[in-house]
Amino acid sequence: MRRHVNTDKAPAAIGTYSQAVFAGDTLYLSGQLGLDPATMTLPPEFAAQCERMFSNLAAVVEAAGASLDQVVKLTVFLTDLSYFATVNEVMARHFTAPYPARSAVEVKGLPRGAMVEAEAVVWLGA
Repeated sequence: MRRHVNTDKAPAAIGTYSQAVFAGDTLYLSGQLGLDPATMTLPPEFAAQCERMFSNLAAVVEAAGASLDQVVKLTVFLTDLSYFATVNEVMARHFTAPYPARSAVEVKGLPRGAMVEAEAVVWLGA
């Protein structure tokens, strides 16, 4: 059975998707940008977008009754892989070891001109 998760503490969907969907005891999060949920604007700096992106992921995960510690897979999309070290620095402020599995992929562009986006899979099983 599928169940959807939505929170106003993260940006509203800007398309035809849910912020997250449960399938059994697994939660699949849609990509989160570094948008401020109140203003739907992006900060101009990469590090600030990255901070907000992880805060948005955390807000959706928490709305589902979980925490970032339960993330098992994270995919990060960057428009410039030269920011990879910054992603690691910011991620270390939001996650603790053991860290989730992660992929980082350089892409040509992201919605709203964002520089970074992340999606996650959270397991809530025993």
